[in-house]
Amino acid sequence: MKIGCPKEIKPQEFRVGLIPAAAAEATGRGHDVLVETGAGIGAGFTDEDYTKAGAKIAPDAASVFDAADLIIKVKEPQAGERKMLRKGQILFTYLHLAPDADQTRDLLDSGVTAIAYETVTDARGGLPLLAPMSEVAGRLAPQVGSWALQKANGGRGVLLGGVPGVAPANVVIIGGGVVGAAAARVAVGMGANVTVMDRSVARLSYLDDVFMGKLTTQYASEAATAQLIRSADMVIGAVLIPGAAAPKLVSHAQLSTMPQGAVLVDVAIDQGGCFETSRATTHQDPIYEVDGVVHYCVANMPGAVARTATQALGNVTMPHLMALADKGWRQALIDDPHLRAGLSTHEGQLTSVPVGQALGLDAVTADAVLGL
Repeated sequence: MKIGCPKEIKPQEFRVGLIPAAAAEATGRGHDVLVETGAGIGAGFTDEDYTKAGAKIAPDAASVFDAADLIIKVKEPQAGERKMLRKGQILFTYLHLAPDADQTRDLLDSGVTAIAYETVTDARGGLPLLAPMSEVAGRLAPQVGSWALQKANGGRGVLLGGVPGVAPANVVIIGGGVVGAAAARVAVGMGANVTVMDRSVARLSYLDDVFMGKLTTQYASEAATAQLIRSADMVIGAVLIPGAAAPKLVSHAQLSTMPQGAVLVDVAIDQGGCFETSRATTHQDPIYEVDGVVHYCVANMPGAVARTATQALGNVTMPHLMALADKGWRQALIDDPHLRAGLSTHEGQLTSVPVGQALGLDAVTADAVLGL
């Protein structure tokens, strides 16, 4: 199979979809690998690293899209890239279709077979291709939030860990999953007063045990959320419903109840955001203010630490990439129900029911497409 890796073109996105180790694995199995020149530079990988791994270097993205049977990326294809996709081609990347009607329509029109990293599952019910980026984004959230809290950036001027005689910042994390736990680890380490909210008592119990009393756990009712944000210096939105749009957990009206200069960090922005006033931003222009509350809503947070994030993503995508290349998409999905869960579009059909529900579109199941 011909595997193609174009350079990411989303603003301030420095990751790359294919690491040299994966290129070497693929070429060692007899596959052709084509990488756009400069694709790996942002993550610290040179064209020479790829050629040593057996890959060929393409002069531009069009050459990659034209030649490849399987396109591997990091972020969702941008409008210009979507025009280069075609029926019979496989696209393997993050898609986040639920809040993105334009992308969904373009993928359906192209006829491409699109498999979304974020909905591939595992035997434990987890999301293994999303988890490493969730870890990265979660660990970054208190870091970027503390930057946004600085007075020069519009924040309250509060130091997360405080100092002797001055109380630390109050950090509320909504969602105790992979993102929330990672954010809590860093926020606690920075000395903040941390509360994690979740609707799973079992998850709250787990976090209480792991952190050994160094944070507070709270069942995530609407009333509890409303009460906690009134005294929060930072609120981190870390809620995910796989494949679906994120629920809105803090309303516009509630911003007036928060301290002036408080910070909202929306890690769920890829799925539409979990604050009513959230809108996607970039690393180049990461924050904005609504009613005196600073919002950080960068849609590709892990891109800020591109080398770490690329290596972490490459480690988990490699086995699935090899399965798709070795077997073809159909047999790979028949053999692996967890990879099958990632199928989002195929030859003009939407194959993600949650996306269909979010966008009001008809959808069929992956099983139906495969005749299972």
